[in-house]
Parts: sequence; structure tokens; C-alpha cells
Amino acid sequence: MAARLAVSRWRAPLAAAGPGPLLSCRRWSGARADAVYDVVVSGGGLVGAAMACALGYNIHFHDKKILLLEAGPKKVWEKLPETYSNRVSSISPGSATLLSSFGAWDHICNMRYRAFRRMQVWDACSEALIMFDKDNLDDMGYIVENDVIMRALTKQLEAASDRVTVLYRSKAVGYTWPYPFTMADSSPWVHITLGDGSTLQTKLLVGADGHNSGVRQAAGIQNVSWNYDQSAVVATLHLSEATENNVAWQRFLPSGPIALLPLSDTLSSLVWSTSHEHAAELVSMDEEKFVDAINSAFWSDANHTDFIDSAGAMLQYAVAFLKPTKVSARQLPPSVARVDAKSRVLFPLGLGHAAEYVRPRLALIGDAAHRVHPLAGQGVNMGFGDVSSLVHHLSAAAFNGKDLGSMSHLTGYETDRQRHNTALLAATDLLKRLYSTSATPLVLLRTWGLQATNAVSPLKEQIMAFASK
Repeated sequence: MAARLAVSRWRAPLAAAGPGPLLSCRRWSGARADAVYDVVVSGGGLVGAAMACALGYNIHFHDKKILLLEAGPKKVWEKLPETYSNRVSSISPGSATLLSSFGAWDHICNMRYRAFRRMQVWDACSEALIMFDKDNLDDMGYIVENDVIMRALTKQLEAASDRVTVLYRSKAVGYTWPYPFTMADSSPWVHITLGDGSTLQTKLLVGADGHNSGVRQAAGIQNVSWNYDQSAVVATLHLSEATENNVAWQRFLPSGPIALLPLSDTLSSLVWSTSHEHAAELVSMDEEKFVDAINSAFWSDANHTDFIDSAGAMLQYAVAFLKPTKVSARQLPPSVARVDAKSRVLFPLGLGHAAEYVRPRLALIGDAAHRVHPLAGQGVNMGFGDVSSLVHHLSAAAFNGKDLGSMSHLTGYETDRQRHNTALLAATDLLKRLYSTSATPLVLLRTWGLQATNAVSPLKEQIMAFASK
């Protein structure tokens, strides 16, 4: 799997994209004096906005011109809605540190978020169980609504308006890449044409425009991708009774994983990955039947088999001789009473990975560089990790007076992130395939993957090591 994701590198000249609105011409010899920015970030979602913020508040970028292009309108919030959004993210401590570095995390703490200190993962087909926690009871992570994160980022962008320009309702429709060598009538920068016909130039273009990235396509960068045979159903759920609610729950069903993420003492967020047909059925069924389906998915033992339980017991017995471990006690998840009206939606799932993260004067971050299954809860954390790494390398370049678009430091960012992201993508994809089947030949592997031990689960160790960053 890792070999499929780590596509062999190639450094061909930037190629023109196929027909479509994002036309990419390789050369620019226009005589017009366009505005020149040091960095242009294309895409104002969570990762793109975080990238613009991180640069705007970096001490070595105070004399730089930064532009953020966002195709959508600016969201204006007079106050936080009482109803929770159905789109949430699991924020790792490392991502919280990044958001803190430019002041956004303080806004999030003043709005709303929920810390979780444990994570219980178990199998519907056996007694196999993993309990993740920390000995000192530190927070493992935070469940935050995407709208809350976006609101915090918007506030920080407004506060840095003297350093970061944000153009809303602005979409790039064409890119012109510079010659690989200087010519008298050519521009050394990336030339960008916007939908309204205006043009600008930048020393470095950062593509943060999602898994269907127009920047990546216009640059001709290959992307390994496939769609899973699954959709994710999300919803906001009301619990039967108030609880401490500081545990993130995930159960692997034969059709895919279901997760219950804490929002408050009485609310949790649902992420249920299942077949397209079942997802459509879940979204359309009446509330009472939907709630029953959720409770059954977390509580029912209908998928247990004696063979899998016996195999798990034998394997755990054998492991005890290799390295004695302390088995965590199983906790019971909370039961669900009702669902917020109109909070049920579904979206298809897939995986993607760009063959290259950088080219001269170009860097990809977030979903433009990688797309991952939500079962590990690492999608936005991978993007924030990209931001942290790229800003680190660009800050060093700015401090040393180097060209921001030079491959000398962009390659360092790519090396750091491709190794990390490829391993996490491969592990997550393997888990998805391993636990989305009840086929008998895989039962030993299934049991091995979810044993309650800190020593013998390589997938667990790999994912948790990355998740803590």
C-alpha cells in the first residue's frame, strides 16, 4: 500500500492542464505591471486560512505581502448559534499548539469545544478492544465544530489585515508558470488570473483548494486517488442522560466504523462510515428508527462469532508470554435519545495522495496534497501539520533572505510531510480494508489489530504516534 501511495518522483516542467476553466500556460510575457505578492494562498478553508494566519503572525514575514483567495463569501457571525454544527474535527494537541501560535486557539476556548481524555475502539465481531488514554489524564484531543475553527481563524485574519489581504468571492481561473530561466520579456513569478479578469503575481503559490485542487491540476501534478465503496453519515445526537462525556468511541462494524465524539455533557457528534446504500437509508429513515439503528450499532452483539472470540483469546494468551500487558477495562458507551433535526447528511469517502507536494514556486497543503478516510480522525490534523512544516521552512528562508519560491527549502517541506503522510495514509487505508469485511480469512488479523495491549498492535502504535503530533 505504501508503495502505491509513494508514487515515484518526477520533476518534469509544469504541464498545461486539460480543457476546463483552470487553464495553465507555462509562460508569461505580458507588459502589465500586476501586483506582486510574496505568498498567495489559493483556498480559504480551514487549512488555507490557517496557512495565511501562520504567515501573517510570523515575525519573519512582517514585511511580506500575503494574499488569501477564497471563492466563497465571507461568513459573518453576530453570535455563536445555539445549535451545534454537524461538521466537526478532532483536533490533536499538536494542531492546538499551531492554532495557539497565532492566537486562534484562545478564540476557540472562548467559544466552545470538548476535550476527550480516552478513546475506546472495539470490534463488533469479537471481544477485541483497545483503550487509548494517558497516564497523567492529559487531554488526548479536542472535538471542535469546523465553523468554530473558521470563526477563530477569520478573527485572526481580520486582526492581521495590515499583513494579510483576503479576497472573498475570488477564484483563480488561470495560472502562468515562469520560465525555468530568466528572459528579458518574462516574469520570474507565478502569474494568476482571477474570475473577474484581474491578474496578479506571486513569488510562491500555496495550493490549499481541496482534494479536487485546481492548482494541482493546472500544475500537472499526478494524484493517486480512488473512491471507497462507502459514504459517511454525520449527525448531532442528544444523549439519554448527562454524562462526563470525555471519551471518543469507535466501533468497527462489518460494514465500516461508527464513531461517537463528545460535544458537551448531553451532546455527541456521529460519524458513521458504511455502504452507499445503507448511508442513504440512514439519512432517509425516521428519527426513531435512526436512533435505534445507532444504539444497536454500538450495543448489539449480533455480529459476534465463537470462532473469532476463540481466535482472539488464543492470540492474547500467546502474546502474554511475549510481553505481559495490562488489559484496559471495557466501558459502555452512552445511549442516544434523539437526533437534531436536519443534522443528518452524507458524503462519499475516498483516498488521494499527490505524487509531488512542491514544484518551483508552488507548494500543496491539506486535501490538495492528500485525502484520508475519517476513521483515524486525522484529516484536518494532517493539513495543519503541513502548515506547521511549510511555515517553518519558509520562516527560515525569509530570515536568511532567500527566495521563498526556491526548491532549496520547499524540498525540505516535501520530505518532512510526504514521509509522515504516506505512512498514515497507508495505515488508515489498511485499517479501512481490514475492518470493512467479516470474511473468515481475516479474523486473525482483525483480532490482532484490536487487542487490548500497548505492545503488540503495530497499526495502533503507528496511528497514535502520528495522532499525537
